[in-house]
Amino acid sequence: MYLPFLKWRDRVTASNLRSDIVAGLTNAAVVLPQGVAFAAIAGLPPEYGLYTAMVTPIVAAIFGSSMVMVSGPTTAISAVVFAALSPHFTPESGPYIYAALVLTLMVGIIQLSFAAAQLGRLAAFVSHSVMTGFTAAAAILIGVSQLRGALGVETERGGTVLERLQNLVSASSHGMDWRTLLIAAVTIVVTLMAPRIHRQLPAFLIALVVGTLLSLAIGAEGLATVGALPSVLPSFSPVFPSIEQAHALAESAFAIALIGLLEAIAIGRAFAARTDAPFSANQEIVGQGISNIVGSMFQAYPGSGSFTRSGLNFESGAKTPLSAVVASIGLIIILFAVAPLVKYIPIAAMSGLIIIVAIRLVDVAEIKHIVTSSRTETMILGVTFLIGVLVELELAIYVGVMLSLGTFILRTMQLHIVIDVPDTSLKQRTFRNAEVFNLPECPQLLMCSCHGPLYFGSSAMLEAVFRSVAAERPCQKTLLVNLKSVGDIDLSGVDAIVKECKRRRGLGGDLFVVARAVHFKQRLKKLGLNEAIGDDHIFPDKFMAIAAIVPRLEKSICDTCKTRIFHECPKSFKWAAW
Repeated sequence: MYLPFLKWRDRVTASNLRSDIVAGLTNAAVVLPQGVAFAAIAGLPPEYGLYTAMVTPIVAAIFGSSMVMVSGPTTAISAVVFAALSPHFTPESGPYIYAALVLTLMVGIIQLSFAAAQLGRLAAFVSHSVMTGFTAAAAILIGVSQLRGALGVETERGGTVLERLQNLVSASSHGMDWRTLLIAAVTIVVTLMAPRIHRQLPAFLIALVVGTLLSLAIGAEGLATVGALPSVLPSFSPVFPSIEQAHALAESAFAIALIGLLEAIAIGRAFAARTDAPFSANQEIVGQGISNIVGSMFQAYPGSGSFTRSGLNFESGAKTPLSAVVASIGLIIILFAVAPLVKYIPIAAMSGLIIIVAIRLVDVAEIKHIVTSSRTETMILGVTFLIGVLVELELAIYVGVMLSLGTFILRTMQLHIVIDVPDTSLKQRTFRNAEVFNLPECPQLLMCSCHGPLYFGSSAMLEAVFRSVAAERPCQKTLLVNLKSVGDIDLSGVDAIVKECKRRRGLGGDLFVVARAVHFKQRLKKLGLNEAIGDDHIFPDKFMAIAAIVPRLEKSICDTCKTRIFHECPKSFKWAAW
């Protein structure tokens, strides 16, 4: 739906409107220090974080799908923006800011391309471990990058975490500023202590106020500050990147677009379950894409769904996306009142605040859960984290997503094949796994049940199983392949069955197939299986197949067989089961 807000406008009742206003104003108070902090993480002047918190939520609320998600600047995306641009531009400089806005436009275009290709559903196949590992790596990068402000030293910007630490140690050896250390430490302590006094206290805002007052009390001469906001409201200033700029930023834009997609869909799905409201992943991508395109025209850098603000929005009683709109308007109103005071905030206080944000990004409980529950997920998390810390943050998300999708593909390739026989000790003659239950098999007929999709990725495994059972059971020349539990099949899967049929017929045996679902049988026919093995070799169930196959088996072997596991077997022995 191109105008999804038409779906929820009827929910804007008098009661819900009051709830949305309360939730929106609560969000506005929280996002003020957050916007300034996230802009600092991204290497941008504070106003750009605030502009992103104003513009992005409104557009994403109108065109998105979630009822309570609030979009805007996020920690992970801010970190990637800084990692992508700082090696090439001086943070907070004109070229840096312009490149960030170009990045925003490209991210929006790429996200709309994702939506056009219906890629929202693919996000479900990306392991949660990818974002956990990536976020932890981003947290380390953010924390290390802020130590220079907390210690009051000047270092080279950019580089990996280890390079930044090396530069920091080198710069610190020439001395640190005790005032910045004190301000950063006090800001951190206040941020941690405020919720213990009362959980509803705006800890970030209080910490910034205390840090600022402390800097004024001890003498702020020579200490770097955030600086004055040039304007409370963003101006309309669309960017027009050159081909060279677009090419240079394409890789970073794709990474940010992907991160934004994963963040927004994860948040949207989580809160859809809690609000009992429908959620369309693809529509949410549309909303995020449009919000970034529009944001680039109003001095916003790339944004996405915010875990913190969305959680606060839900806990504050938000009922519709209108709460996100109210949050943006509330932020503008608050800024008109406090904008003149922003210029006094010391960088050291901001650094302390951001270090706390970085620490809280590392989800220790989730990491412990992953490590203790799954080797595969632990590998994905570990590789993503190490690449993000030691190599490059953008590369980490690519590698993590590829590992996640690769793991999923490998799992689908694991076709489960069971040797089935009827258990004559059971009255219902239930078919069971011959190898697990150590059941006797027919000396001429081998029955295999396939479980899982049979496509080009798993067809090689099917061929390998065919070769293996043929080598282990050379006398069982006739094969019955039960495809009832095969969800889907492609030409490669059919070719593997046809190839085995030809081989067995060459040995004097044969191959038969069980397929029940009408659409599945139609697909087999379309792929040429009926023509290759014959319509009379395909049956709707295994009992009909056995009834037709047993009379075709070699009579001399049947006459002397003592197994007799089928009703259709000759009953010439008194000890037969029936």
